Amino acid sequence: MRIIVKGKNFDVPEADRAYAERKLRRLERLLDDRSEAQAEFSLERHKSIEDSHIVDVTLVIDGRPLRVVAQSSTHQAATDEVVDKLERRARDYTKKPQRRNRPLEEKALLRSIADGTPDTTAGHPAVVKIKRFDIEPMFEEDAVARMQELGHAFFVFVNAENERVAVLYRRRDGDYGLIEPTIGGGYSTNGRGRG
Repeated sequence: MRIIVKGKNFDVPEADRAYAERKLRRLERLLDDRSEAQAEFSLERHKSIEDSHIVDVTLVIDGRPLRVVAQSSTHQAATDEVVDKLERRARDYTKKPQRRNRPLEEKALLRSIADGTPDTTAGHPAVVKIKRFDIEPMFEEDAVARMQELGHAFFVFVNAENERVAVLYRRRDGDYGLIEPTIGGGYSTNGRGRG
């Protein structure tokens, strides 16, 4: 089995890398030589240290991905959790009779033929999930606090100062950016800084 360990925006310490490779090797007895495991380590700033170390592993079995994510106080603890979950799921996968899954493009084509509509999604990204939620007016400072509380990278809210929809986002430098859409398609900056 081929194992790839990488960090998302940081270098994975050698001890964590070796630990992950050793733990993922446990899965070899369940899988064949063509399988691949890709582990991505990341760190997120949370109020709770227990959720700050994230390990996201994608295991490819017979060309089909099996993905598991775990959060813990250390990358090694998250790795243990991920490997336990993967081991259970891989065991179930190898015991189930295999059936052929149609590729997405083939499914879209068959769906369009059945519906009598032209196939416009083949090969193009599509909206696969819609999320609706209640939105309430708040000030920018409150939106920043709420976004930090939720641990999100962006936050949609109604700005209480101008009663317009705004999107608050976390920048790579740790500061925040604010997107305020305007009707009419013009692009402008308000002088607060670079976008």
